[in-house]
Amino acid sequence: MAEAESSSANVVVNKNKRHRKDKPWDTDDIDHWKVDPFQPEDNKGGTFTEESSFATLFPKYREKYLREVWSAVTKALEPHGIACTLDLVHGSMSVRTTRKTYDPYIILKARDMIKLLARGVNVAQAARILEDTVACDIIKIGSLVRNKERFVKRRQRIIGPDGSTLKAIELLTQCYVLVQGSTVSVMGPYKGLKEVRRIVLDCMKNIHPIYRIKELMIKRELAKDPKLATESWDRFLPQFRKRHLKTSEKTARKHAQTEAKREALKAAGLGEEEIKEREKEKRKEKKKVYTPFPPPQQPRKVDIELETGEYFLKAHEKDAREKAKKKQKQEEVTEQRRAERAEAFKAPVEEAAPTVEEKRKRKHKEVMEEAPGEDSGKSKKKKKKSKVKDEAV
Repeated sequence: MAEAESSSANVVVNKNKRHRKDKPWDTDDIDHWKVDPFQPEDNKGGTFTEESSFATLFPKYREKYLREVWSAVTKALEPHGIACTLDLVHGSMSVRTTRKTYDPYIILKARDMIKLLARGVNVAQAARILEDTVACDIIKIGSLVRNKERFVKRRQRIIGPDGSTLKAIELLTQCYVLVQGSTVSVMGPYKGLKEVRRIVLDCMKNIHPIYRIKELMIKRELAKDPKLATESWDRFLPQFRKRHLKTSEKTARKHAQTEAKREALKAAGLGEEEIKEREKEKRKEKKKVYTPFPPPQQPRKVDIELETGEYFLKAHEKDAREKAKKKQKQEEVTEQRRAERAEAFKAPVEEAAPTVEEKRKRKHKEVMEEAPGEDSGKSKKKKKKSKVKDEAV
């Protein structure tokens, strides 16, 4: 007994877990992230002692729509004990708490709702902000890009062709996104809001949304594998390099490549002197002839148009010319493809059967090639006979 007590006394307990006790009621089937709705009986303090209110302005073009849907806005806020007013004279909307309000946080949700309505979100979508699991974020992008044309192009990138990029962002982040004017209104879970804000701000900094979309798609697939829950995902995520590097970064990269080449040559068995000779030869090849004169200035686009006469054409004439060029190019490509397809149906070249005369000549030629020595012997005999005849004469 004494030995057991001494062994238990020698056990070292982590000081952070010294006062931790077992929780038999805390089982695996409990969802700790679940948000329970706030009920009237949860408010122990009763009615609020002070009235809270928020107001927001809306643009002139939203006035007609807000007048039509204001009854729906009132209907959405009434169960929560929030009163709302629409002031068409000053162009503002306001919400305030009443004696029936029981949730202290709902006034902030109502404030977000009228803010979204002013930004162009429809009433059915804006009413979702009153749910506990839904939050909103209004990203101001108007002051991020100075050039107006550049700003419009980058804002259009968020939407994408036929809204495809925006749809992909919404599906991956589980958020509702509305791009309008100089703001981007986002509604959804907090994690999704963070991702959308990152995508939008990066797009305004000239980083295309497709890179973030690819990253999110990979993360979603990785989350399905329980084995990777405790591992780092950096090795699976794509590493997109920046196109514009600093001079020091370019130099460092160049030195690294040179060093890697030298190591490869050393591994191949070349000595230090041979490597240096090779480098000298390459430098000689790259060296250009120095000329003190600058290169000739290239003509501008306008100069080329003036030379060709295209500058003086009217807009519809230019369009007609462009269409004609495009059509001609299409016809050339079509003709080329037709010719490529037609080649497959061409009959191969067949060799005609040799005639009797050709066979005889070929056979005679083969015989002559096989026994060239015999013919030379016969010719020598003929020459000797002719000499003997001449002597006899």
